[in-house]
Amino acid sequence: MATISVINTEGKEVETIELNDKIFGVDINEGIVHKAVVATLANRRQGTQSALTRSEVRGGGRKPWRQKGTGHARQGSIRAPQWTGGGVVFAPKPRDYSQKLNKKEARLALFSVLTSKLNDNKLVVLDELTMDAPKTSAFVKILANINANKALVVTEERDNNVVLSARNIPDVETADRTSVNVYDILKHDTLVFTKDAIKALEEVYA
Repeated sequence: MATISVINTEGKEVETIELNDKIFGVDINEGIVHKAVVATLANRRQGTQSALTRSEVRGGGRKPWRQKGTGHARQGSIRAPQWTGGGVVFAPKPRDYSQKLNKKEARLALFSVLTSKLNDNKLVVLDELTMDAPKTSAFVKILANINANKALVVTEERDNNVVLSARNIPDVETADRTSVNVYDILKHDTLVFTKDAIKALEEVYA
Protein backbone atom coordinates (compact mmCIF):
# COMPACT_ATOMS: atom_id res chain seq x y z
CA MET A 1 0.00 0.00 0.00
CA ALA A 2 1.11 3.56 -0.68
CA THR A 3 1.76 5.83 2.27
CA ILE A 4 1.18 9.56 2.51
CA SER A 5 2.03 12.20 5.06
CA VAL A 6 -0.77 13.76 7.08
CA ILE A 7 -0.22 17.45 7.81
CA ASN A 8 -1.96 19.99 10.01
CA THR A 9 -3.29 23.38 8.97
CA GLU A 10 0.13 24.89 9.63
CA GLY A 11 1.73 22.62 7.05
CA LYS A 12 3.61 20.45 9.54
CA GLU A 13 3.65 16.67 9.26
CA VAL A 14 1.91 14.93 12.17
CA GLU A 15 1.78 11.30 10.99
CA THR A 16 1.70 9.02 7.96
CA ILE A 17 -1.14 6.78 6.84
CA GLU A 18 -1.51 3.95 4.35
CA LEU A 19 -3.82 4.36 1.38
CA ASN A 20 -5.90 1.51 0.01
CA ASP A 21 -4.54 0.31 -3.34
CA LYS A 22 -8.07 -0.51 -4.51
CA ILE A 23 -8.74 3.24 -4.58
CA PHE A 24 -5.37 4.95 -4.85
CA GLY A 25 -3.40 2.31 -6.73
CA VAL A 26 -5.45 1.32 -9.77
CA ASP A 27 -4.42 1.27 -13.42
CA ILE A 28 -5.50 4.65 -14.80
CA ASN A 29 -8.17 4.29 -17.47
CA GLU A 30 -8.25 7.53 -19.47
CA GLY A 31 -11.15 6.36 -21.64
CA ILE A 32 -13.44 5.83 -18.65
CA VAL A 33 -12.33 9.15 -17.14
CA HIS A 34 -13.24 10.95 -20.37
CA LYS A 35 -16.62 9.20 -20.44
CA ALA A 36 -17.31 10.24 -16.84
CA VAL A 37 -16.43 13.88 -17.55
CA VAL A 38 -18.67 13.99 -20.64
CA ALA A 39 -21.54 12.41 -18.67
CA THR A 40 -21.10 14.86 -15.78
CA LEU A 41 -21.19 17.91 -18.05
CA ALA A 42 -24.12 16.52 -20.05
CA ASN A 43 -26.11 15.84 -16.89
CA ARG A 44 -25.64 19.45 -15.79
CA ARG A 45 -27.36 20.77 -18.92
CA GLN A 46 -30.92 21.96 -18.28
CA GLY A 47 -32.09 21.19 -21.80
CA THR A 48 -34.70 23.98 -21.68
CA GLN A 49 -33.62 25.88 -24.82
CA SER A 50 -36.55 26.51 -27.13
CA ALA A 51 -37.36 28.55 -30.25
CA LEU A 52 -40.36 28.80 -32.55
CA THR A 53 -40.63 27.17 -35.94
CA ARG A 54 -42.53 28.82 -38.80
CA SER A 55 -45.66 26.91 -37.84
CA GLU A 56 -45.55 28.31 -34.30
CA VAL A 57 -44.78 31.98 -35.01
CA ARG A 58 -47.80 34.28 -34.79
CA GLY A 59 -49.15 35.73 -38.04
CA GLY A 60 -48.23 35.16 -41.66
CA GLY A 61 -51.34 33.28 -42.66
CA ARG A 62 -51.84 35.39 -45.75
CA LYS A 63 -49.72 35.30 -48.91
CA PRO A 64 -47.92 38.70 -48.91
CA TRP A 65 -48.31 39.29 -52.66
CA ARG A 66 -49.50 37.46 -55.70
CA GLN A 67 -47.35 34.69 -57.21
CA LYS A 68 -46.41 36.40 -60.50
CA GLY A 69 -46.05 39.81 -62.02
CA THR A 70 -44.71 41.85 -59.11
CA GLY A 71 -40.98 41.51 -59.83
CA HIS A 72 -40.46 40.13 -56.36
CA ALA A 73 -39.46 36.57 -55.55
CA ARG A 74 -42.45 34.40 -54.78
CA GLN A 75 -43.37 34.30 -51.10
CA GLY A 76 -45.96 32.26 -49.26
CA SER A 77 -45.77 33.75 -45.76
CA ILE A 78 -44.10 36.64 -43.94
CA ARG A 79 -43.24 34.18 -41.14
CA ALA A 80 -41.01 31.99 -43.33
CA PRO A 81 -37.42 31.66 -42.00
CA GLN A 82 -35.92 34.19 -44.46
CA TRP A 83 -38.17 36.98 -43.14
CA THR A 84 -37.36 39.12 -40.13
CA GLY A 85 -39.53 37.81 -37.32
CA GLY A 86 -39.96 34.51 -39.10
CA GLY A 87 -39.62 31.06 -37.61
CA VAL A 88 -36.32 29.32 -36.94
CA VAL A 89 -35.22 26.47 -39.19
CA PHE A 90 -34.80 23.26 -37.16
CA ALA A 91 -35.55 25.23 -34.00
CA PRO A 92 -34.08 23.81 -30.77
CA LYS A 93 -36.66 22.27 -28.46
CA PRO A 94 -36.47 21.09 -24.83
CA ARG A 95 -34.69 17.75 -24.58
CA ASP A 96 -32.95 15.51 -22.09
CA TYR A 97 -29.15 15.55 -22.47
CA SER A 98 -28.42 13.21 -19.56
CA GLN A 99 -26.14 10.23 -20.06
CA LYS A 100 -26.03 7.06 -18.03
CA LEU A 101 -22.79 5.88 -16.48
CA ASN A 102 -22.62 2.41 -14.99
CA LYS A 103 -21.72 2.18 -11.31
CA LYS A 104 -18.53 0.21 -11.99
CA GLU A 105 -17.47 2.74 -14.65
CA ALA A 106 -18.11 5.65 -12.28
CA ARG A 107 -16.03 4.00 -9.56
CA LEU A 108 -13.15 3.21 -11.91
CA ALA A 109 -13.14 6.80 -13.21
CA LEU A 110 -13.05 8.16 -9.65
CA PHE A 111 -10.29 5.76 -8.59
CA SER A 112 -8.30 6.64 -11.72
CA VAL A 113 -8.24 10.38 -11.00
CA LEU A 114 -7.48 9.78 -7.31
CA THR A 115 -4.57 7.55 -8.27
CA SER A 116 -3.39 10.17 -10.78
CA LYS A 117 -3.40 12.92 -8.15
CA LEU A 118 -1.44 10.71 -5.76
CA ASN A 119 1.12 9.80 -8.45
CA ASP A 120 1.58 13.48 -9.36
CA ASN A 121 2.03 14.49 -5.69
CA LYS A 122 -1.08 16.65 -5.93
CA LEU A 123 -2.92 14.94 -3.07
CA VAL A 124 -2.79 16.60 0.35
CA VAL A 125 -4.21 15.00 3.51
CA LEU A 126 -5.10 17.20 6.49
CA ASP A 127 -5.44 15.79 9.98
CA GLU A 128 -8.53 17.95 10.46
CA LEU A 129 -10.17 21.05 9.07
CA THR A 130 -12.45 22.98 11.40
CA MET A 131 -13.49 26.62 11.28
CA ASP A 132 -15.01 28.29 14.33
CA ALA A 133 -16.68 30.82 12.06
CA PRO A 134 -16.68 31.71 8.36
CA LYS A 135 -13.40 33.53 7.76
CA THR A 136 -11.99 33.79 4.25
CA SER A 137 -8.64 35.26 5.33
CA ALA A 138 -8.07 32.38 7.74
CA PHE A 139 -8.86 29.86 5.03
CA VAL A 140 -6.49 31.58 2.59
CA LYS A 141 -3.76 31.30 5.22
CA ILE A 142 -4.43 27.56 5.63
CA LEU A 143 -4.18 27.00 1.87
CA ALA A 144 -0.91 28.93 1.79
CA ASN A 145 0.49 26.85 4.66
CA ILE A 146 -0.25 23.56 2.88
CA ASN A 147 0.80 24.94 -0.51
CA ALA A 148 -2.56 24.28 -2.14
CA ASN A 149 -3.44 26.61 -5.00
CA LYS A 150 -6.48 26.08 -7.22
CA ALA A 151 -7.63 23.40 -4.82
CA LEU A 152 -10.64 21.18 -4.26
CA VAL A 153 -11.11 20.67 -0.52
CA VAL A 154 -13.01 17.51 0.45
CA THR A 155 -14.40 16.99 3.95
CA GLU A 156 -16.26 14.00 5.36
CA GLU A 157 -19.48 15.96 5.85
CA ARG A 158 -20.61 19.38 4.71
CA ASP A 159 -19.25 22.07 7.02
CA ASN A 160 -20.99 25.40 6.45
CA ASN A 161 -18.14 27.37 8.00
CA VAL A 162 -15.65 25.77 5.62
CA VAL A 163 -17.96 26.27 2.63
CA LEU A 164 -18.57 29.94 3.43
CA SER A 165 -14.88 30.56 4.12
CA ALA A 166 -13.84 29.16 0.75
CA ARG A 167 -16.57 30.33 -1.60
CA ASN A 168 -15.06 33.78 -2.32
CA ILE A 169 -11.58 32.43 -3.06
CA PRO A 170 -10.93 32.17 -6.83
CA ASP A 171 -10.25 28.65 -8.14
CA VAL A 172 -11.04 27.04 -4.77
CA GLU A 173 -14.07 24.81 -4.21
CA THR A 174 -15.29 22.55 -1.43
CA ALA A 175 -17.13 19.24 -1.47
CA ASP A 176 -18.09 16.55 0.97
CA ARG A 177 -17.18 12.91 0.53
CA THR A 178 -20.54 12.05 -1.06
CA SER A 179 -20.53 14.84 -3.66
CA VAL A 180 -16.95 14.71 -4.94
CA ASN A 181 -16.80 13.84 -8.63
CA VAL A 182 -14.28 13.21 -11.41
CA TYR A 183 -14.79 16.52 -13.23
CA ASP A 184 -14.30 18.70 -10.14
CA ILE A 185 -11.14 16.79 -9.21
CA LEU A 186 -9.64 17.18 -12.69
CA LYS A 187 -10.27 20.91 -13.01
CA HIS A 188 -8.30 21.67 -9.83
CA ASP A 189 -4.55 21.40 -9.48
CA THR A 190 -4.51 20.21 -5.88
CA LEU A 191 -6.83 17.77 -4.14
CA VAL A 192 -7.11 18.28 -0.39
CA PHE A 193 -8.72 15.54 1.70
CA THR A 194 -9.26 15.51 5.42
CA LYS A 195 -8.13 12.33 7.16
CA ASP A 196 -11.73 11.52 8.11
CA ALA A 197 -12.84 11.92 4.48
CA ILE A 198 -10.15 9.47 3.35
CA LYS A 199 -11.28 6.92 5.94
CA ALA A 200 -14.94 7.35 4.96
CA LEU A 201 -14.06 6.93 1.29
CA GLU A 202 -12.16 3.72 1.98
CA GLU A 203 -14.98 2.34 4.11
CA VAL A 204 -17.47 2.86 1.30
CA TYR A 205 -15.39 1.58 -1.63
CA ALA A 206 -12.81 -0.78 -0.13
